[in-house]
Amino acid sequence: MPRLKMSIAVLLGIVFVVAWWWRGVGDAEFWIVEPVAPYRPGLVNEDALAESTLAAVEIPQQLRVARGQTLFGLFESLGLAREQANSATFAVQQHMDPRELRAGTEFAVYRRRDESLSRVVFPVDRKGEIQVKSDLDGWRSEWREYRVVEQTRSVAGKLKRDLSTAMQDAGAPYSLATALADVLQWDLDFNRDLRTGDEFSVMYTGVWVEGRFQGVKAVEAAIYTNRGRNVEAYRYGEDGGYYDAEGRPLRKQFLKSPLPFTRITSSFSHSRLHPVLNVRRPHYGVDYGAPTGTPVRATANGTVSYRARSKSAGNMIKIRHPNGFETSYLHLSKFHKTACRGCRVKQGDLIGYVGSTGLVTAAHLDYRVKRDGRYMNPLRIPNTPAQPIPGAELQRFLEHRDVLRMQLPTALGLTSERETSAKTGELTAP
Repeated sequence: MPRLKMSIAVLLGIVFVVAWWWRGVGDAEFWIVEPVAPYRPGLVNEDALAESTLAAVEIPQQLRVARGQTLFGLFESLGLAREQANSATFAVQQHMDPRELRAGTEFAVYRRRDESLSRVVFPVDRKGEIQVKSDLDGWRSEWREYRVVEQTRSVAGKLKRDLSTAMQDAGAPYSLATALADVLQWDLDFNRDLRTGDEFSVMYTGVWVEGRFQGVKAVEAAIYTNRGRNVEAYRYGEDGGYYDAEGRPLRKQFLKSPLPFTRITSSFSHSRLHPVLNVRRPHYGVDYGAPTGTPVRATANGTVSYRARSKSAGNMIKIRHPNGFETSYLHLSKFHKTACRGCRVKQGDLIGYVGSTGLVTAAHLDYRVKRDGRYMNPLRIPNTPAQPIPGAELQRFLEHRDVLRMQLPTALGLTSERETSAKTGELTAP
């Protein structure tokens, strides 16, 4: 009997719980759930966002100023109407004289997706750039100054093949070889004096614009060891001249060669088999093999006494120098416009270009030297050193030389840096 009563109580409890639950389900609307689409971020704005992003994209194009093209004509060629071209030209004039625009100058053009012109960027002589942009009122311009950094660095190396390769192997720019040749050109003939195993140590100042190397500003000091002989150069004074270890100017009356980098193909001789005439005759010059168009320099100050063409010598220039010297430059492809007859030229001035005019088999320069009317071997011109820096100034130079000498071997891999404002030239922290 007690067991029956317990069973009935349990059964009634279950019925009560089920009844209460069923009533709650009927009243609770939240139990009715409608299916929804899976969540996809950006579904509503994705297409509009992509369209607006593409509309803002600019398509760049690199162009060059055409020969004879004006700034106004340039903007017209880019598709601007006359009024718009005038507006853009006026905007550029706020920062640059349009006449300074040179043929061949590169500039950047940016267009929108619909090919309409968005902006044009003109670089200005490594100083900065002019950005010309379109807006609702026409065209406006902005000037952005480039970041110009000057760094003084030192490198050292050994000659294995040629000087340019040795410089690059030492971590220096290729152009440092030419800069060093310009400094030592009175004491070293870079066409015939250099030997494998030569050593060099050079301190130079380079220029970087917007982080890109632009060139060597100056060689500050150099020691070149050629077959056991040290050739030294130190930049000193307000004029930035170069002096040897004793304070004597490196500049002498004659350069060692009219071409900085080339090879000697034929030497001075009193009896040489002529390559065209096939007869033996004197060869009173030194032949330098070089490609047509290679610039030829005057080896000393003087006056152009002859500029003409002959059957055997081709295009030839003669220059009269002090102390009875005369130099001749044969087989030129063409003359430089400043080397006119009667014109004065300075040492290192461009006077013409290597060619193959006259009786020749290949392009080269035949360089000849006379003294008091007699030919002499150009490789044996006496170059007497100039007088050294006088008095108390010499002592200051020697102290300056000693400081640079100590830095040359120890500065390898080190850098002292300074930054120059491209606009004002003031020194600022790098």
